[in-house]
Amino acid sequence: MIDHGTGLFPIGTLARATGLSVRTIRYWSDEGVLHPAGRSSGGYRLYDAESVARLELIRTLRELGLGLQDVRRVLDGEATVADVAAAHVVALDARIRALKVTRAVLSTVARRGASAEEMTLMNKLARLSAAERARILEEFVEEMFHGLDTADPVIRERMRTMAVDLPDEPTPEQVDAWVELAELLQDPEFRTRMRQAAEFNAAGGRERDAPAGASMWFARRLVQLGARARARGVAPESPEAAEILRELLGAQDAGGADDSGASGTSSRPDIDWTAVLERLEAMTDDRVARYRELLARVKGGEPTAHRAEFGWVVAAVRHRADR
Repeated sequence: MIDHGTGLFPIGTLARATGLSVRTIRYWSDEGVLHPAGRSSGGYRLYDAESVARLELIRTLRELGLGLQDVRRVLDGEATVADVAAAHVVALDARIRALKVTRAVLSTVARRGASAEEMTLMNKLARLSAAERARILEEFVEEMFHGLDTADPVIRERMRTMAVDLPDEPTPEQVDAWVELAELLQDPEFRTRMRQAAEFNAAGGRERDAPAGASMWFARRLVQLGARARARGVAPESPEAAEILRELLGAQDAGGADDSGASGTSSRPDIDWTAVLERLEAMTDDRVARYRELLARVKGGEPTAHRAEFGWVVAAVRHRADR
């Protein structure tokens, strides 16, 4: 009922005019987004025509998903509807991406008929936000390089910035790879192995005063020479393999003498083949290779761990370390 003397009306009339419940209107009033225009002699809230318009705007903003804090900012002139809407578009996009990832993980659980243990793990991973998934990698990289100031900075930065999150609509294969990768990154034995590889890298940097990126160059060169040797059918224990190792390691003599038994001279100290083997085995370990394969698969590429090429070089070095 409208008070014709003041033009104000009670909350019940406002509820009937807008189709909202009295409880909802009272709640929004209590939260400070809808202010009464006055009070009755009995202390009841009274509203006016402007209240109706304000209430319609509040309802529209709420239906668009805005929280009361954002509604209050719009109504108080602290932000425009466009500003708040744009922010909510970003938030909704993030939620949609997260839901797609969750759907993909749960679909994988259903497809694989996972065990209770696997399903628990995958459910846990599915609930992780993108930020939480990124933190898994960041913590791994931090642990691997902590205190190793002489480690190749290119390697460090490459690992830190490498994207390993799932795409918006991952394939079942990508979900499987990400789940395995997340398990691997949190495995203490694997982390110890990767830390060892990082320590070898840092030690090599100190010894050679190597420029940034030298480790990447060496790994690419190792793959190239290993591939070339395998293509030509060169046996790891052959004299020709010794020449390839000389080229790879920058030495003029493989261990001070060639494989034919003839004495050789070198302008550099003899190579410590045992130390070289230890470092190569650290960077070509099966788990390290699997880590590279999983990264490639999550990113949608073909796994390129170069196991055969690395294996050839390791075998060639092991032959000389065992002599």
